[in-house]
This record gives sequence, C-alpha cells and structure tokens, in this order.
Amino acid sequence: MIVILKPGVSIESMGELVDFIQDRGLRIGRIVRGDGRTVIGLLGEEQRIPIDRLRAFEGVEDVVPVERPFKLVGRELQPEDTVVRGRGFAVGGGGFTVIAGPCAVESKSQILECARFLKAQGADVLRGGAYKPRTSPYAFQGMEIEGLELLAHAREETGLAIITEVVSAEDVEKVGEFADILQVGSRNMQNSRLLRRVGKSDRPVFLKRGQSATLEEFLLAAEYVVAEGNANVMLCERGIRTFENYTRNTLDIAAVPLLKQLSHLPVVVDPSHATGRRDLVVPLAVAALAAGADGVMVEVHPDPENALSDGPQSLTFEQFTEMMGDLVRVREALRPHLAEV
Repeated sequence: MIVILKPGVSIESMGELVDFIQDRGLRIGRIVRGDGRTVIGLLGEEQRIPIDRLRAFEGVEDVVPVERPFKLVGRELQPEDTVVRGRGFAVGGGGFTVIAGPCAVESKSQILECARFLKAQGADVLRGGAYKPRTSPYAFQGMEIEGLELLAHAREETGLAIITEVVSAEDVEKVGEFADILQVGSRNMQNSRLLRRVGKSDRPVFLKRGQSATLEEFLLAAEYVVAEGNANVMLCERGIRTFENYTRNTLDIAAVPLLKQLSHLPVVVDPSHATGRRDLVVPLAVAALAAGADGVMVEVHPDPENALSDGPQSLTFEQFTEMMGDLVRVREALRPHLAEV
C-alpha cells in the first residue's frame, strides 16, 4: 500500500507512524518526494495493518491500496519514468541506448576490435560475456576472470561502459569490480538469491525476461532487486518460447508498450536472442524503437562464422553500421526533436 503524507510533513518527523508499521511486520520499501508531498511505499502482508488506523495518524493525508503485486516497480507509487545513468550512458528519459558487442569475450584482439568499431559507430555500452551459462556442458563457457580483465581493458581504451552477465550470487562482488552494469540472464530471472544479491549492489542491473515468464513474473523478479534497495534496474525483452521454430524465440514486441504502461523502469529489446538469426536483427531493432523501447542490445562479432558462441545471430560490422543508420532515420521520422540515436 501507499501512504501519502500531508504537505510539509517529513517521514523523519513521524517516528510513531514508522514504529506502528514495523511493529506489524511491514517495512518501508520506497520513499518518493515531490510536489511538496512525501509518498511512502509499504512492503509486506498488507492485511496485517488496518488502513483506517494509518489514516488516523496526524500528518497522513491518505492511504491507497496497491492492487498489483509489484509495488516498487509499478507506476502507482512512482508515475514518472526511471532513468538509469552510469559511465557515459543514460537508459530511459527519451533517449535510445545501443548496447552491442560479442556474445562472449574470446581474446584480447577480438574484444578490442569490437570495442573500437562500436565506439566509432556511436554505440553507448559494450557487451561481452565472461561467464557463459550454456545449454550444453561441452560448449564454450567463457574466459571468466581473464574475460573480465579484457573487458576492463577495452573500457580503458575506448571509454565505453561495459555490461556482462553474473551467473551466481557468489560472483556478484567480483564481477561488480569490473562491470559497469550487471546482467541477470533469462535463465536466472527467478533466481531469488541472485536477485537479492544484485539488489544490494551499487551497480545498475540489466534483467532479462525468462523465456517462459509472464510479464507479471518478470516484474516481480525486478521487484526482488528494487526491494533490496537498488532502484537502477533495466528490463530486457529477449523473446519467449512459443511453438514457432523458424526463430530461436518469439520477440514479444507487445511487451514493450505494456511494460512501459505497468512500470516506470526503462525497457530494452534484445532482437539477437529473440530470433537467433542475424538477418532479422536489424528490422526488429527498428521495430523496438518504433514500439517505444528505451534501447536495444545486439550481438556483433568481427567474424560471426567463427564465433565461439551465438555466431548465427551476431551482426557483422557492416550490418551493425546499417542498423545504426536505420535507427537514426526512423527516430528522426518518429520524433524529429530527438533525431540522434
């Protein structure tokens, strides 16, 4: 539920109210200040606390039940959009962020070649997997610490922020020493231990939708992170499993405007994993922009045919250049006052 304080009243001055809330097993999850009022989001089993008793506290203007189970990431508590900011990037707020790079870090020459090219083409963030959760135990599993070090070297040379996946709660601190953004992959979307741990991190979190997850399950996964205190969360639609077998997954493009209606968190689309086919990545990146996404994440490789991971869905350098041009032209047509990608 949401407690709205009267103008001029601060949460700091309402110790009795806070004690009443905590004595009944609830906790204050989020405090939003604006327009002279303070809004408090309560977390826990709301039936433990009588709404009329809360309304009776001096300084409380109103108490509003929250119907949806995702309280902190929903728009009822925070109507305005969240903008996630970091080293040289801002996701949300009307911009369109391009995250790009190879599926996996394979060598120093490979990641540096990618980083230099992407920087020159105007990409905002460099992606690259150091730890790779693969379907087969015999597939390339990543370079681990060495891969993280190579990503950091690429950042030092190009200035691009880096995003990489963290696959276990025990690795969050270690990966966070190198990464600007922590990615939680689709396989781990409902790994509550990992979600809670990245929620305690000071790094922004890039959360991918599970391949069979509903939008409510997706938003509740984000709720785990925000409930631990980390409000810098980005949602990534990366395709869901359906009966279709011409593509790796099915891109749920309707999820973009729906998530933007339900949540204040920025939404990014990953057409590479959604399709598994590089020939479909560019048109779907453009579709993501048209649908209102805050950015795209695409895989790019200097030699996709010989990539150690996900070569068929990785764009060539030429295709990436084509995509960037298409994005600029479409954005100029849709929102001429925001022509730059």
